[in-house]
This record gives sequence, structure tokens and C-alpha cells, in this order.
Amino acid sequence: MEKSKFRVLIKHYFLRKKTITETNEKLDKYNGDSAPSISMVKKWFTEFRCGRTSTSDAERSGRPKEVITPEIVDKIHKMIMDDRRMKVRELAHAVGISTEQVHHILHEYLDMRKLSARWVPRLLTLDHKCNRVTTSKECLAMFRRNPDKFLRRFVTVNETWIHHNTPETKEQSKQWVSRGERGPKKAKQSLSANKVMATVFWDARGVIHIDYLEKGKTITGEYYSKLLDRFDVDLNQKRPHLAKKKVLFHQDNARVHTCLVPMAKIHELRYELLPHPAYSPDLAPCDYYLFPNLKKWLGGKRFESNEEVITETNAYFESLEKIYYLEGIKKLEKRWTKCIELKG
Repeated sequence: MEKSKFRVLIKHYFLRKKTITETNEKLDKYNGDSAPSISMVKKWFTEFRCGRTSTSDAERSGRPKEVITPEIVDKIHKMIMDDRRMKVRELAHAVGISTEQVHHILHEYLDMRKLSARWVPRLLTLDHKCNRVTTSKECLAMFRRNPDKFLRRFVTVNETWIHHNTPETKEQSKQWVSRGERGPKKAKQSLSANKVMATVFWDARGVIHIDYLEKGKTITGEYYSKLLDRFDVDLNQKRPHLAKKKVLFHQDNARVHTCLVPMAKIHELRYELLPHPAYSPDLAPCDYYLFPNLKKWLGGKRFESNEEVITETNAYFESLEKIYYLEGIKKLEKRWTKCIELKG
């Protein structure tokens, strides 16, 4: 029911000499949650006792709406286009109208809103965007020629840090609360200093090989080259169907992946290297799928040692169904397509 009709009912009960409590009970009985509050009933009883007869809103003081003219709207629009960071009060002062009217013009007439800049890992240059489009077209054409063959041959790899303590995400901390109840609070936590670097090789069937970097060591081209040898042993054991076919190998452009020693090893192992554009984690299955989901699972967990981290991480990957890995790889098609449509 509209608020004007409630006011008529309140006036009706007032004229029938009903009390505020009786009026409020009757409105609640017949209108439930939509009924006005008892404070609103008190307000209108006071108005009627003071001699008010109308139930309509009184005229408000202030500037009339006629102050909004096409000329003022155009002037505000031009000022915004010249400086998109202008404040509402600056616009109001320059045009000579209230800040409320400026808000009204911005939202209702110009359909504009003020947003903060979105954080991105890197602002891409025109060359980066062109390279992303070219590479996406090449990969997409390769995929569409024979999707099944592509998925059988495709293997991807990347590294990630796994911390002994990973705070739960904001999404994971959500709780159900009743209306009027205060939202939950939690103290801000940071990632623990103790951590293990995991290098994960996987395909559409699952994880093929995981390497956990020993404490005190760093990944170099030499280390990665030897890691490729260990991976190749597991690949031949777990994916014998690839023995007579070239592996379609995908990795990002990190220096340890693309320096001379590992590239020579990839050539020696006769892997076909799938191109990957620079600064493109959105086109790397590890970065947009496998690792984010791993970090969500780790959220809120606490480990006491590297061995415990390794055991739990291995158990997590083993618990996933084959279809999970297949779905992650298949998302590449849509991502390549989207990259092409958005021109990088």
C-alpha cells in the first residue's frame, strides 16, 4: 500500500478517537510488514492534533526543479569531460546550483557515476595488445582444427607459493545474520612467512608432476631444465599415449622458462611449444583456474611444516575429478575468443 493511503487510514482512526497504540495494532494486523512504524503513527497524530487536515506532503522550500536547464546540463557535462575527477561541490560552485541538483543531473540526466580506477597487474601497450590478439588467433585456430586432439596433447605448467597459513577470503568469511543484527568482524591477517614453492605440470586428465622447491634454493634456468627431465619421466609413465605424439607444451614467459638452457631442453624433448603472450595470466590455466581454486581451499588452513603442506597439497589434487581439469583447459577457447573480440 502507498504511504498516502496509510496516512488516510491514520487520519480515519484519529477522527474515530482511536489511540496511537490501537491504530498501530490495526495497521499491523491488516498490512503486516508494509505497515508504518509506531513513530510514524505518532508523528501524524501530532500533525492532526495541531490542526492539519491534509495527508499530502507539504511543499518543500529551496530551489525549484526548473533550475535544471539544457544549458546547465551541457555545461556540467563539458566540465566532466574536461576533468573526470571534478568534485560535486566544485561543479555546484562553478554552475551556481546546489550539490543535490548536481547529483540529480549527473545520475538522472547524464546517467554517470564516479568509479575508482581498477587495479590491474600491468597496463598493456598497443604492441602488447596486438601480440595478445595475434597469439589468441593462432591458438584458437589450432584448437578448433581438432579440439579432441588438442586436449589430448596439451600440457601446461607454472609455479606458485603455498604458505603455511593462508587467510580465508572475504567470500569464505560470509555468515548468515538476522535483519538488524550486526555483521561479523575478523582481524586482518597476512600470509605467513613460511612457504613452499610448487611447480605443477598438468593436463586435461589431471596433475602429471609436482615439484616442491627445497628450502634455500631458487628456480634457475638450470634447475628448470633438470625439472623438465623429471617431468618427462612421469609423462611417459602416466600418459603413454603421448609417446608417439608431440606434446603441446604451454608455459608463460618467465625468464627461467624462456632462457637458453630450458629452451634447449624443450627442443631436445621434442615438445611443441604453444605461444603465450607477455603479461597474460588470464590466458594461463594455472593462473585463472588451478591456483586460485587451490588458494581458496587453503584459506583458513594452518600448517606446521613444509612436509605437512606438501602432503595436504598432494591430497587436494588427488581428490579432484578428471572432469575438473578438463573444464579448466576448455575455458581457454572462450578466453582466446574474448581477447580477440576486445582487441587485446
